[in-house]
Amino acid sequence: MALGVVGGCDESPPTGPSLNEEFTLAPGEITPIAGAGVRIRFDQVEGDSRCPADAVCVQGGDALVHLAVVERSTERPYELHTGNMEPVTHDGLTIALVGLQPYPFSSRTIEPGDYRATLRVTR
Repeated sequence: MALGVVGGCDESPPTGPSLNEEFTLAPGEITPIAGAGVRIRFDQVEGDSRCPADAVCVQGGDALVHLAVVERSTERPYELHTGNMEPVTHDGLTIALVGLQPYPFSSRTIEPGDYRATLRVTR
């Protein structure tokens, strides 16, 4: 007697946010951008010197957000700054940092895994 196992495997790519739609990622998370043919991965935050919400600062400070655009088997790293919020471009796509949470307080240390970057990709 022969036994066979028939299993279904959903081979369709996962759907993610569409172009011009805000989305939020935690460090290490990756999401496909529907209609763009790329995936965006949020890697880490470096040098968070933003002025704490409970302090008075002469300058607003900056946090450096590292991300990567993954396309097929290649990836390209990018850096976005909270200080100027200038977007980056990748093959006709514009990637903008909309926000970075949590916002610092002088009495609290932000753990690397606690960051959440909100991004928007447009064409």
